[in-house]
Amino acid sequence: MPGFHSLQCLAPVADETAAGSTTATGSDRSGDLETGAAVAGYQLPVQEIRQIVDAPPTPGLSLSPNRQEVLFLQRRSLPPLSQLAQPELKLAGIRIDPQYNTCSRMSYYTSITIHTLLQEGILGQERRISGPPEGSKINYVSWSPDDCHVAFTIREADKEEGPVSFLSLWIADVRTGDAKPLIGPPQFGLNTIFESYSWVDDTTLVVCTIPSSRGAPPRKPLTPAGPKIQANEEKLIIQNRTYQDLLKDSYDCDLFDYYATSQLVLVSLDGTTQLIGSPALYTDVDPSPDGKFLLVSSIHRPYSFIVPKGRFPKTVEVWNCDGNLVKRVCDLPLAEDIPIAFDSARKGRRSINWRSDKPASLYWVEAQDEGDPKVEVTPRDIVYTEEAKSDTPQIVAALDLRFGGIMWGDESLALVYEGWFKTRKTRTWIIYPGSPEKEKQLLFDRSSEDVYADPGYPLRRQTPFGTSVIAQFKNHTGRKALLLSGKGATPDGNIPFLDLHDIETGEKERIWQSVKEKYYENMAALISDQVDGDLTVDKLKILISKESQNEPPQYYLRCWPDQIVTQVTQFPHPYPQLTDLKKEMIRYERNDGVQLTATLYLPPGYEPVRDGPLPMLMWAYPEEFKSKDNASQMRGSQFAFAGIGFTSALLWLARGFAILDGPTMPIIGEGEEEANDRYVEQLVASAQAAVDEVVRRGVAHRAKIAVGGHSYGAFMTANLLVHASDLFCCGIARSGAYNRTLTPFGFQAEERTLWEAQKTYIDMSPFMLADRIKKPILLIHGEDDNNSGTMTMQSERFFSALKGHGALCRLVLLPLESHGYQGRESVMHCLWEMDRWLQKFCVDAKITDPKLDVVNSGEQVTIDVKQGGAEPEDDNEAELGLRGLSLFSSL
Repeated sequence: MPGFHSLQCLAPVADETAAGSTTATGSDRSGDLETGAAVAGYQLPVQEIRQIVDAPPTPGLSLSPNRQEVLFLQRRSLPPLSQLAQPELKLAGIRIDPQYNTCSRMSYYTSITIHTLLQEGILGQERRISGPPEGSKINYVSWSPDDCHVAFTIREADKEEGPVSFLSLWIADVRTGDAKPLIGPPQFGLNTIFESYSWVDDTTLVVCTIPSSRGAPPRKPLTPAGPKIQANEEKLIIQNRTYQDLLKDSYDCDLFDYYATSQLVLVSLDGTTQLIGSPALYTDVDPSPDGKFLLVSSIHRPYSFIVPKGRFPKTVEVWNCDGNLVKRVCDLPLAEDIPIAFDSARKGRRSINWRSDKPASLYWVEAQDEGDPKVEVTPRDIVYTEEAKSDTPQIVAALDLRFGGIMWGDESLALVYEGWFKTRKTRTWIIYPGSPEKEKQLLFDRSSEDVYADPGYPLRRQTPFGTSVIAQFKNHTGRKALLLSGKGATPDGNIPFLDLHDIETGEKERIWQSVKEKYYENMAALISDQVDGDLTVDKLKILISKESQNEPPQYYLRCWPDQIVTQVTQFPHPYPQLTDLKKEMIRYERNDGVQLTATLYLPPGYEPVRDGPLPMLMWAYPEEFKSKDNASQMRGSQFAFAGIGFTSALLWLARGFAILDGPTMPIIGEGEEEANDRYVEQLVASAQAAVDEVVRRGVAHRAKIAVGGHSYGAFMTANLLVHASDLFCCGIARSGAYNRTLTPFGFQAEERTLWEAQKTYIDMSPFMLADRIKKPILLIHGEDDNNSGTMTMQSERFFSALKGHGALCRLVLLPLESHGYQGRESVMHCLWEMDRWLQKFCVDAKITDPKLDVVNSGEQVTIDVKQGGAEPEDDNEAELGLRGLSLFSSL
């Protein structure tokens, strides 16, 4: 339930305890262990790396709807592994914490402070939200439409003994910061499996709660009721990607019903409650902009064992605020048969939402090709609109490509986006909702890959209802104009901009762009949108972020007409030991003429002439393109701050490495050519060009270049060690998939099945050529990976194949971890493993033997927390971030 002014996912948050509650040794020496040695519990990386990972994270920010107040949301960097070790259910493609009846692996905020954004652009005195118990975990933060209150959920601190308390909903007074519980245990417990709550109006919220009639959870039968049977006796063609955490049997279905069923409750700020509707599996409950209706979506049986909950039968209804049915919008059947192509869609009504520019009008889309991109039909998608109480939909747009979104302005203006993945074509249309007889007007028509031609997106403004609509400006001629905010990609890097775009003539006037030297500036939020009628540039106020290679992002208020700039925030540098790192966006050419780019980082104090070439870690992720020209375009800015994630390759700057981050590895298929049919050839050519360039620059020693990547980057790493082993001394592959026959119905951007492109699938699979890997390779994988296609078995099978051919390899399975690693102990141990590998096989690589044609026995390491050690075995990808809040929702 997004609610008003909600914040999107932010980074995982932290715990200040040492990695060591389960750590046996915690050695700082990364190279202590010889190949094959056992690991005694979790290890800590060297101090230089730990200091960066443990740096206090910068708080998240959220602006109030009227742009006069700012929330600072404090978070921690990494949770202890014990939080991931809590009970967890894997049902219908989601992971559930049965103790709290919420999604598992949720990050949280630790505290909230409020500042007034004063007229002169500076922050007023801090007001801390007080009231929640010490150690509480804060989630789902949102503003009331009138800016007077902030709502959030609370999970109380974990108890050593006794049952935990379900989530409760709290309300804070923005003026004072005082907070109090509004609804929660013991009378109500929040159910946030799908939804949490939404503001209906300034003083009322609709909340998803656990039904009071719910008893104990269903017990698994000791004896199965019967065999597990799936059939296709109708001979239907049903193809699906490799989903994980699916329902497996009738008991799973019962568990899913038990934990996902909610009772909706209306609650007022004075604590008055009213139950509405009957308990059901509500997935979305969205109040109309005027607060008089609810758009209620729910899923129901029959469920599926082959697709996740998003494909289950779905009912969408309009209720009044007493819970009475106004009308049923649709009841969609189970959707197991959506084609695997990216341009496919579900049959029936989809993308059903309230129009943000009307008090209570719906819109939705219907595919005219039954959702199958192979069907040739015109139009392909139709967009409809209809008032809440009406049963006479009107067509507002007919599209020849697939619907990609809509931005509402008013009855005289809306923008509709359409696109086609197969060709990368994207178009933007101007439509006139109040005059459906008027022909739509083409605004932009380009390739989605062509970042140089990206015109940007219109800024949005708040309505009195608290929704966002297109911000319409008047230019110097008095005509209506859009204010477009764009990344500003150029051959010299990104230079963000604001363009005033005349709707009638198409003429553009650039009213602001980032400075081109030293600093990188970016649009963050429109501040001056609280006026009646059209906006004007001479009264424009915007919030921008400004950063450099060595200065973290800060927010500034820029005011027209004189463009006076005032600094708003003063965040400290998160890792001052790397303040003087050097960053450069470099360009070089592949042997087929494609221009490639990369970001080259050099450690503080390094001088190539004086210090000579360094050991280098190259960290990359391939991407598919339909055009050589577009693949050659520059993306990013060399003046942007070097943000370092918890497992980032940039951590090794502190160890004296040169880092080649994100060297482009474009896999290009122009026209009718399929990109992956020449995957290996283009991948090797890109890697060769990158290695040649850094060696030519004198910053890396040819015999001391390691390659690594995560997920599809891990797949890339293994392929490079198969097909370009002379380029790299070793590899690090995290959470990858190595056998494409295990993902037979498509992977990444591949839309063909294994049976349609058998040779491509096999040629791309490093598992099939494991006997050719002669360089040391480190495999790391979360033991509970839930990402589509990258099941943990991929690394286990690949390791067995490598070991079976005498490759020098190591497999590290991180208990409890998913596709990305969250637990502090896991992250620290992952970094320890990577550092040990790089020191042993990159820093200490034999320069006289650049091929490093070493053969040794493999080793598998599984960290066993319960036993506090590791033992070799015998020969036999979305955690959740902080839900609910978008940093600046006006963009």
